[in-house]
Formats: sequence, C-alpha cells, structure tokens
Amino acid sequence: MWTYEHSVDTTAAPEAVWQQWVDVANWGTWNADIEKIDATGPFVAGTRITMHPAGQDPVELTLAQVSAPEVFVDEARFAGLLFRTTHRVTAQQGGARIAYRMEITGASADEVGPQVGPGITADWPETMVALARRAEARC
Repeated sequence: MWTYEHSVDTTAAPEAVWQQWVDVANWGTWNADIEKIDATGPFVAGTRITMHPAGQDPVELTLAQVSAPEVFVDEARFAGLLFRTTHRVTAQQGGARIAYRMEITGASADEVGPQVGPGITADWPETMVALARRAEARC
C-alpha cells in the first residue's frame, strides 16, 4: 500500500468547506487542474464523477462514502489498483482543518504507488489552500 496525507487549517467553518465539496460542477474554481467535471447525480455514495484534468485523459471517480458535513471518500480503479482518497473537514477553534489522504492498494501498489502517487498528489497543497480561501470568502 502507498499512502500520502496533507492538511491545511482555515478560518472557514466546516459547513462552508462542505458546501464547496458538494458543488462538484464548480470544483474547477478552486482546483486549477480541472478543465471540466461532471457528476451523474447528487453528492451521495454511488454517484460517479468524471474529472477532466488539464491535458490528461478523464478520470472516473465513484463516491464511496459521503457523511455530511465531515467526510467524503472517492475511489478510482486503474490497472488492478484502487486509488482511495478521503477528504475530511474537522472543526477546531477558529475554523477547521481540511485533510486529504490517498491510499493506493492492490497487487502492485508497493511498486506503482511511489511512481504515480506523488504526481497525483503534487498539487494538493495549493489546491487545498485555494479550497480554504474560497470557503472563507463564502463565510
């Protein structure tokens, strides 16, 4: 298994962060890597999201878990691997902490994870700060 975690603090309330997450059509406003994004339904477990990263093939995600207003988990499957990302917002004094965790599992995860995982998660620090700033502006 390969894992990576990153977190940022924000003055926004957890609910303000959650509102950014459930507004899938506008993820590109705080995630500069998204050219286009589509969801098959509401923000609930089982909904599929097609994300079109800049200059790359579309990525098919499935919402595996949605527990408002605290956590959602999306999953993608490629070449026998499971890419599972947990997005969590936790209240703390003066705002919230936003945390992302990616786990890559499967038969070749120990080999492939270190090769592809850092590329997938490289923009997380900037993306999470942009998410926090957008949520703060909505408070």
